[in-house]
Amino acid sequence: MEVDETYIGGEEAGLAGGRAKGKKALVAVAVEVKQPKGFGRCRMRVIPDGSASTLHTFITDNVATGSTVITDGWSGYLGIDKSGYPHDRRSQRAAKALGEDIGKLLPGVHRVASLAKRWLLSTHQGAVDVEHLPGYLEEFCFRFNRRRSRSRGLVFLRVLQLAVGHDPVRYQQLIKRHQPRKAPPRPPGATGHPPSIDRPRATRPWRRHDQHNSG
Repeated sequence: MEVDETYIGGEEAGLAGGRAKGKKALVAVAVEVKQPKGFGRCRMRVIPDGSASTLHTFITDNVATGSTVITDGWSGYLGIDKSGYPHDRRSQRAAKALGEDIGKLLPGVHRVASLAKRWLLSTHQGAVDVEHLPGYLEEFCFRFNRRRSRSRGLVFLRVLQLAVGHDPVRYQQLIKRHQPRKAPPRPPGATGHPPSIDRPRATRPWRRHDQHNSG
């Protein structure tokens, strides 16, 4: 499994270091490597930082124990072998010194991250808020992992199974604003209708006449 992180949201000037925190969302990516070539399934998750605790949790949640984990030289991946994952550490600094293409060190995660960014930019015009990004990444991974499915009907059946087995999702969970917006106070005598239909109550003299005769 190749594991790396990427930023989604574009580059920001003035940030020190490739993993410096800014307005962009930091996303962990894991991609299954097939032998002799090709890629299998992928997993993506928005993470708060690139610390060892965060990255180790992402790996243990998404990678089967005993799988070889291929990463770059970032210190946050150190010690993952103690959790039962043989660690293949590839240094970008060493590759640069040898004049090698660093993009070939982890081709799987680079390809998947590029496809995800292109999909967000083309399909959603890049207008995806950070609060909603996890849901879009889950959709991308679902599509990517079933890109070679021989039966579209089974894919649709799987969507129904996931929908039925999922807890109910409330409207407040879907929107970015979690607190309902407070309505401004109404002035005295206002009915709440638009001015075009806000008119005084109609006079109906026949009703008063009927009440007088019934008495």
